[in-house]
Amino acid sequence: MPIRQMKDNSEQHLVIKNHLQNTMNPIQRTPKTAQNGKGPPAGHENTKQSHNHTSPPTKNKGRRRGRGGRKSDQGDVCMRPSSRHCTVAQKPVNPGSADILAATSNGSIQNDHNLSGMEMGFPTSSKSLNFASRPGFGQVGTKCIVKANHFFAELPDKDLNQYDVTIAPEVTSRTMNRAIMAELVKLYKGSVLGMRLPAYDGRKSLYTAGEFPFSWKEFSVKLVDEDDGINGPKREREYKVVVKFVARANMHHLGQFLAGKRADAPQEALQILDIVLRELSTKRYCPIGRSFFSPDIRAPQRLGDGLESWCGFYQSIRPTQMGLSLNIDMASAAFIEPLPVIEFVAQLLGKDLLSRPLSDSDRVKIKKALRGVKVEVTHRGNVRRKYRVSGLTSQPTREIVFPVDDNSTLKSIVEYFQEMYGFTIQHTHLPCLQVGNQRKANYLPMEACKIVEGQRYTKRLNERQITALLKVTCQRPRDREHDILQTVQHNAYNQDPYAKEFGVKVSEKLASVEARILPAPWLKYHETGKEKDCLPQVGQWNMMNK
Repeated sequence: MPIRQMKDNSEQHLVIKNHLQNTMNPIQRTPKTAQNGKGPPAGHENTKQSHNHTSPPTKNKGRRRGRGGRKSDQGDVCMRPSSRHCTVAQKPVNPGSADILAATSNGSIQNDHNLSGMEMGFPTSSKSLNFASRPGFGQVGTKCIVKANHFFAELPDKDLNQYDVTIAPEVTSRTMNRAIMAELVKLYKGSVLGMRLPAYDGRKSLYTAGEFPFSWKEFSVKLVDEDDGINGPKREREYKVVVKFVARANMHHLGQFLAGKRADAPQEALQILDIVLRELSTKRYCPIGRSFFSPDIRAPQRLGDGLESWCGFYQSIRPTQMGLSLNIDMASAAFIEPLPVIEFVAQLLGKDLLSRPLSDSDRVKIKKALRGVKVEVTHRGNVRRKYRVSGLTSQPTREIVFPVDDNSTLKSIVEYFQEMYGFTIQHTHLPCLQVGNQRKANYLPMEACKIVEGQRYTKRLNERQITALLKVTCQRPRDREHDILQTVQHNAYNQDPYAKEFGVKVSEKLASVEARILPAPWLKYHETGKEKDCLPQVGQWNMMNK
């Protein structure tokens, strides 16, 4: 079990990485990412090169693979002591050395789940993951106890059922899907749904603890667009939702797997438990991938150019050699500040917009930064309609005119806003935002728009922003431990209505894991250096004279 040591003046802390090995899996799998403790960094391998055969270069070398990959992970930073080549020399290591590089579990901890009974012969899941049996346990190194950011969970004793969900007209937004299903549960929970509180994945699957009173049913749900405000007319749309029974999850299979009696992990059961424990957090926070972010967890920190960092947490249910575990870790991501558009553009360009006209390069930069960003209007009082920016006008606001009737009567933007809303545009030298589609564009003055909160910035950060984000994400072990425990207490999983409905209980204590501190290997450098080899001390070594 990989760990890493962090040096803190007079104290030394051992911080264990979050992925616990499974007893059935002898393969040391290298995680894809290492974001704030979600996976250990790639370890140093002692590879043997063949002198007779040379592997041809691979076209896809270095590319990330697998599902769920993101375009860029601004918060993922891997620090390396050196980029110079070195290998592990075949030199004896002092057994009394206090150098700490890594530790793994010696497997002496027994499983606390007493799952009795013989295997009932349930069919193997089509999505199961098979593990080879572990041949044995390592004995090298000094044993120690470390804390892991895992919180043990108890398996539910209820039948978990899966239902297929079809919404018409089809909706592509997960947020809208969730709003439709939330309204459905609100309307029909006490009657047709039989008091069941289902968990929804935002797409096609709905999960329950126990069965609905039906195997197939169609519902009618009307949803009101709240963006239209409280004074103006509200748009209402009707959706047809069909719920159909699909399958029942095999909790006995998962219990057998955790007890070491089966080698294939039931992915469906794990997926259901993961969705159940994420349901309430999805409603409370801004979900991104497996993480949740909110400006209320910790005060946002400015990154510059209209961006800020939000603190959040990563959450995932995991099967481990010690039982079922909920993995929690802290995370940070860059978000667009919810500023008035004029203020955002001023920060982006780094100059005063109110007195100087924009250059062509300024327009290109603004258009690139705002394209796809959601804004809300501020000139209509309580009516806060939201729009997505599609472009920027090439003309200043004072020169833009558009037809207002079938006779092609033209009216300027300045006159229209004054007559229609009583809003006087002050900065007519600035361009307007184009919202909606390109065929029928709507024009909004910059000063009448504000950026909607909770929009993640997915483009590449500059060096200054990366440095500012690293200052936020880098924490000492004790501080990170405190934040993780505070997050678990705030989420209160044992009071979560969805966890209660499904019978899932989560501990609020960090998992204590037995580990081993491995002796440091000798490092060998090129023969031309003054010092041809060295032994790392406390996980560090000096590159001088190498």
